[in-house]
Amino acid sequence: MAITQRYVALVFRMAAVVLIATGLARLIGLFGDDPVWSTFAFYTTQSNVLVLVWMLVMVGVTIGDIVRHGPRGGAAPWPRLGAAVMMAITVTMVIYLVILAPTFYVQGDSVYVPFTLTDDLIHIVTPCLAIADWFLFAPKGRLRWFDPPLWAIIPYAYLTFAFLWPALGGDFGEGRRYPYPFMDVAANGVGGVALQILVLSVTLIAFGYVFVVADWLLGRASRRPRRPPAA
Repeated sequence: MAITQRYVALVFRMAAVVLIATGLARLIGLFGDDPVWSTFAFYTTQSNVLVLVWMLVMVGVTIGDIVRHGPRGGAAPWPRLGAAVMMAITVTMVIYLVILAPTFYVQGDSVYVPFTLTDDLIHIVTPCLAIADWFLFAPKGRLRWFDPPLWAIIPYAYLTFAFLWPALGGDFGEGRRYPYPFMDVAANGVGGVALQILVLSVTLIAFGYVFVVADWLLGRASRRPRRPPAA
């Protein structure tokens, strides 16, 4: 069950590129006089860049398919890879909605205020675009039951970077040694940080299985033979 009109996929993806790029530009401050390049050290920024690159690749692939094969047909040649990108940005949305936004955590010298236009673009709109792209255009029934733990490699790679970055002399702006409050070893202790990471890991992998089950159900529905209309 997937839309097989490549022009629809192309328009959707081009619009997604514009929205994602706008969110990133606002986050970094490219529209101002003093861009904040340290935002690239945050998972939010990196995951948005990942989705932007993915959407640009898919725009190119879709255009190529239209030129070579015409406007009708599949528009998502790598559904499992697309699902990995979708899960990477879903992590951003889940952590934002469940942990960061409710706590109004302190970022730098000021209290972070959630649900601004910029925050909505990078934490909600971009994830929803990635999820919609996969559900609308990816062929279903392709995901495997071992995929969600594999998808966790992306956020775990970021965790490794986040803990190593200060040791290499970097920071997360204003001299901060951690990007998110649940990673603050000084405040939470090693055990507290490990426990929160474990809970998040279980939650997010379980969330990944929601996508796998949805993929299986939609794939099964698409393979079900249609009954002829009653006489």
